Amino acid sequence: MAELVNQSEYQNLIGSISTIYEEGRSKAIQAVNAGLLDTYWQIGRHIVEFEQEGVERARYGSDLLPKLSKDLSMLNGKGFSLSNIKRMRQFYIAYPKGATVSHLLGWSHYVELLKLENHLERSFYQQQGINERWSVRELKRQINTSLFLRLASSKNKEAIIALAGQGQKILHPNDIIRDPYILDFLKIPEPYHYTESELEKRIIENLQHFLLELGKGFAFVGRQYRITLGNRHHYVDLVFYHRILKCFVLIDLKREEAGYEDVGQMNMYLGYFENEENTEGDNPPIGIVLAKQKDDLLIQYAMHNVSSQLFVSKYQLYLPNKEELRALIEEQLNDN
Repeated sequence: MAELVNQSEYQNLIGSISTIYEEGRSKAIQAVNAGLLDTYWQIGRHIVEFEQEGVERARYGSDLLPKLSKDLSMLNGKGFSLSNIKRMRQFYIAYPKGATVSHLLGWSHYVELLKLENHLERSFYQQQGINERWSVRELKRQINTSLFLRLASSKNKEAIIALAGQGQKILHPNDIIRDPYILDFLKIPEPYHYTESELEKRIIENLQHFLLELGKGFAFVGRQYRITLGNRHHYVDLVFYHRILKCFVLIDLKREEAGYEDVGQMNMYLGYFENEENTEGDNPPIGIVLAKQKDDLLIQYAMHNVSSQLFVSKYQLYLPNKEELRALIEEQLNDN
């Protein structure tokens, strides 16, 4: 074989065929997914239109869906369980305009989205799932940790509506900040007295989950990143690079409450990275002091005349109270 063809050219052939094959398989999967979504939407439309046409058909009432499930399963086999029939009907009701159904998400994504009654929440997770190419598992994780509610709770009415319709747009440093960050995946019991080094260790062990919580664009650089000033060593707990904002993101972990000295320390880290670590094309670094607690008034004064790239956020080891967040957002939406 080696005598007949140039090995380099042969490897190029292998690469080209593999690329074509993967692209073709991806298109085939997308086509199947698009067909499935369109089919389920059409079935849902037929069910709803049947239900709405006249008093005579309304007599079927609650018996219609179980009867459909039974008869369609006998005729067509799998795919028409009662739960699936209900989801198809719900699918059409939630998306009466077929054009709003994105083929970039699969049916399993929509099953999770349909569990959300609030249309703003559903719209956000749909758009964000498309933007960040979430798997079904990732989508469930973000819904479970109330990502939309956390992001929307600090916004006004117009910003909440924009967030729901477009997803989270990353244009400025504060667009990547969350408060609080949810670290339930670390599985640290609330009364447990852990150290900052243990907190960092658990985050590294669950880095994939932490990156998902941080959001789109983060790439891990290192832990305990050493800074040397005046023959003294200092260490940044976690260092990331944000591909969209083109800047380093420094995170300092605090087991308890964030203090003014933590703000000063992070400000020093930011100065060092901007002057010593940044290369051509890098934007000024972002610093996040991530603490279990923070005193907003103290932090406000500690941040006076400090870099606008520095943020202090809280983390929680448990899931947030969704109803409290929803109530806060409803108040914002009803505010004239």
